[in-house]
Parts: sequence; C-alpha cells; structure tokens
Amino acid sequence: MAIQIKTEIFDPFEEIQAYQKKKFADIKSIGASTIFIGTMRDFNEGAPIKSMTLDYYPGMTEKQLDKIILSAQQQWQLIDCLVIHRVGHILPNEPIVLVAVWSSHRGDAYEANRFIMERLKSEAPFWKKELLDNNQARWVIKNTNGYTSN
Repeated sequence: MAIQIKTEIFDPFEEIQAYQKKKFADIKSIGASTIFIGTMRDFNEGAPIKSMTLDYYPGMTEKQLDKIILSAQQQWQLIDCLVIHRVGHILPNEPIVLVAVWSSHRGDAYEANRFIMERLKSEAPFWKKELLDNNQARWVIKNTNGYTSN
C-alpha cells in the first residue's frame, strides 16, 4: 500500500507502471487491476473554471487516507493499493487523483477502488479553491457526497 501527496503534475500511467515493476515482480496472483484517474475539468456548478488550488493538512490527510485503505482491505481481498493525490495549483486536464487497486478477482478490485475514491472525496481533509473565468475565487464546500461550490 502506498499513499503519495504530490505538488507537481504526474503521469498516472507512469506511476502505475513504476509501482507494478517495483512491487509485483514475483507476485503471480494478480487477476485484476482497477484504476481511477481524476482530472481537473474546466467547469463546475455551471461556471467556467481557470484553475484550482488544492490544499491539505499534512500528516492528517495521509493518516485519513491510510484509514480509508485499511477499511477497504478489511472488506475486500486486496493485494495492494496505490493512492496519489495532487495538491497546489492545478490547471484543467491535469490529473488530480489516482486510485489503483490490485486483487485476485475483479469484483474485489472494482468495489474497493470505488469505495476508496468515494471515501477520499467525502472524508479526506482536502480543500479546493477555484479561480473562475471572471477572476473571482470561490471555495468548494465538501459535503457527504463530495464537493459543491460556495
């Protein structure tokens, strides 16, 4: 299991390949891999978005992500998980989050990946501030289903 918080843009596919080469050279029981890649879109709540600043609480964020993954591991048979989340200044089309799950069976991989992503959106301490096309900034409020603009 690995959790990474990155301030620079990352290539999700390179991250997955590097992780697999490092961790799974001798593991032959992987039957399924699921990958979720979240990217920044150029609109939210009906308004065009220029950019976003994503902030987090160092130490606490990683601890919460660790709890989320542990909870997934207790519910499904998983071989490994990788979560990478971007913070800082982000532009449209740049990756924000990568959740990768490896399991022997696709059902476990699918369900765990969705669980991790949904819990990450609703429980992990990240804060988003959007810069609109008109140069106004607005905070995005987190609710139980993820985020909504303020």
